Amino acid sequence: MPDVSPPPLNPAQVERLERLLKAGYQFTTFEQFARFPAAEKGGFVALLDISSGGVRQFGSVGYHLGTGIGVLIDRPGGKAFVWKSESRQATPELLAEYEKVKLELAELLKEIGL
Repeated sequence: MPDVSPPPLNPAQVERLERLLKAGYQFTTFEQFARFPAAEKGGFVALLDISSGGVRQFGSVGYHLGTGIGVLIDRPGGKAFVWKSESRQATPELLAEYEKVKLELAELLKEIGL
């Protein structure tokens, strides 16, 4: 398998990624989403699209479960983050943190001057 190097980052992309680091996010990767780096905080994960010269969230924020990202779904017993056969019940505390991370990411990834 050929080694695929990420594209070089421009100064605006570096600045946004540094904002994420300063806010406590860590960068990780997921094999099934290899072209998208991920930012993770408190178990919550967002894939990042850096292909167009910016840094944008790709898809929804999810929860790190095993080797994947669980999506929030409604179940008969309540909401849960689910990925394949793994799940985590979405308690009120977890949902509150989920909303906080979604808002924080939107602010941190916002383009300067817009």
